[in-house]
Amino acid sequence: MRVTAALATALVLICGPVAAADGDPPYTVAPNLFRLDAPDLGLTPAPGTETFTVFAPTQDTDRFSNGVVLIPFRGRLYAQWQSSARDEDAADTWVAYSVSDDGETWAAPHVLAPKGQGGRMHSSGGWWTDGETLVAYVNVWPEGFQSGAGGFTEYRTSTDGVTWSDPRRVTGADGRPVEGVIEQDPHLIDGRVMTGFHLRPGMIATPFFTDDSLGVTGWTAGQMENLPRDASGAQAAHERRLSREIEPSLFRRADGCVVMVFRDEELSFRQLASESCDRGVTWTTPVLTDMPDARAKQSAGNLPDGTAYLVNAPNSDRPRLPLAVTLSRDGRLFDRSHLLRGQGDLQPLRFEGQYKRPGYHYPKSVVWGAYLYVAYAANKEDVQVTRVPLRSLQY
Repeated sequence: MRVTAALATALVLICGPVAAADGDPPYTVAPNLFRLDAPDLGLTPAPGTETFTVFAPTQDTDRFSNGVVLIPFRGRLYAQWQSSARDEDAADTWVAYSVSDDGETWAAPHVLAPKGQGGRMHSSGGWWTDGETLVAYVNVWPEGFQSGAGGFTEYRTSTDGVTWSDPRRVTGADGRPVEGVIEQDPHLIDGRVMTGFHLRPGMIATPFFTDDSLGVTGWTAGQMENLPRDASGAQAAHERRLSREIEPSLFRRADGCVVMVFRDEELSFRQLASESCDRGVTWTTPVLTDMPDARAKQSAGNLPDGTAYLVNAPNSDRPRLPLAVTLSRDGRLFDRSHLLRGQGDLQPLRFEGQYKRPGYHYPKSVVWGAYLYVAYAANKEDVQVTRVPLRSLQY
């Protein structure tokens, strides 16, 4: 008997979700899904896949962009990213946003958060909405990105997407500010908002949840044991301030458990994953999966029919290409993958800059209307979106 997402949900309501055995990965990948001997890993685009440019740099504009995040609000699609004149992690970094009525044509960028002053820096924190109010998160680094001290999250709100409130701190269930930067990827799962924060001092990835529909108060840390870092000598003290697991995203399995996937800082070039079967309160210790990953921020989620998906560069090496969406009917076995952008699609790197290199960087995704939209920075220069018709992703 084939267990559909609806039937699996019904079984969960009767029996409760069942976690994997201790140490087992929360999901697997079908053998030979990615062909290492073939261009673009042997992947091809799903029918109807299209790509559009939100912002393209010129000699007279900023020439660095990254951290692109999308959200639909009041019939329009919003994109947020961080921008600087030349270099990543530069003191002149500011947070930009643009708006589109159709996902194809985009307005000129507006300022969401200006460049910081006195060593303080800002970066893209992503979005959330309860349908009535749009929340823009901005991550604040009081001592700069490179200090290793970490940061915290502020938010601005708007009811029209044009006029914004003054910034305020995101707070926890105890009413005090959360001492960490939010990951750009909150999800509403079973009526609860879930994501991760990187707690300071440093950046220690930690699952969080809140029952505040606006996602600005009531944040509570889930219980998860981070993996140890393989660090020694003079570097050890610094390495302990960065967890092995970073930049999480998440999806819901058909059995009701939530899976959080992470970039692995230990250079395994595979995703790490943890699962929670009690709505984010407790999480298993992360384990290595067999999902290849080019060691970059990635995105996960569920399509309207419950299909789980992973968006990343499923490359077992450093190049962040190709960009693909990989699918699972039940969130247990990922057995289909489609090309979003490949080697042949990539425009040349046009401007030099610190940490810039060819590839599709830091994708984030959202479902809007009849499409799955994926946003990313090509070469850390062009802000682009690729969309795929949902009908082309159906099993």
